[in-house]
Amino acid sequence: MTWEILSIIGTIAFAASGAIIAMEEDYDVLGVAVLALVTAFGGGIIRNLLIGIPIQEIWTQGSLFKLAILTVIIIFIIPSKWIFYWEKPGTFFDAIGLSAFAVQGALAAVDANYSTAAVVVAAVLTGCGGGIIRDVLAGRKPLVFRTEIYAIWAALAGFILGMGWMQDIWGEYILTACITVLRLLSVRNHWQLPKRNYTKPRDFYR
Repeated sequence: MTWEILSIIGTIAFAASGAIIAMEEDYDVLGVAVLALVTAFGGGIIRNLLIGIPIQEIWTQGSLFKLAILTVIIIFIIPSKWIFYWEKPGTFFDAIGLSAFAVQGALAAVDANYSTAAVVVAAVLTGCGGGIIRDVLAGRKPLVFRTEIYAIWAALAGFILGMGWMQDIWGEYILTACITVLRLLSVRNHWQLPKRNYTKPRDFYR
């Protein structure tokens, strides 16, 4: 039941995120729906393809698809000022979605007896893949690579589970809570990975 609740929270948060970005880019209602669904389920689909889970497994999540569509409808019809107030609680729900989806993705790879590296990839794709696809479709640079630390927390969850640590049910819940807190701390404190800007010299083409 706990995992179901976390999946519901994550689906709502990711679907709302996709819908809001689509409206910022002036997409019509179909574009809003597509971007929302891609954000909520895209990472899981790519993970399934890479680790050999039958792709049709995604269609067993009928209730989550309905929930995502309902989220799109609500986001599309509510006043814009209400969407503005979603930002802070939306960050919290997004952090829960990231951690829950990353842990679930990692466990899917663990159950399939893949290596630690594959488990890390599965965790990152499940937690972040939908957002990356969303930004590409919206014509934006993926946020997970240029804002506060995001994908690293999903990778950390995958590494811990891939190494065989915290694989009992309570350990998984504790790990999910820790990843959520770390993500929220990175937003609050603006933690970022090192960057280096590169510009070509003015006489480069001479």
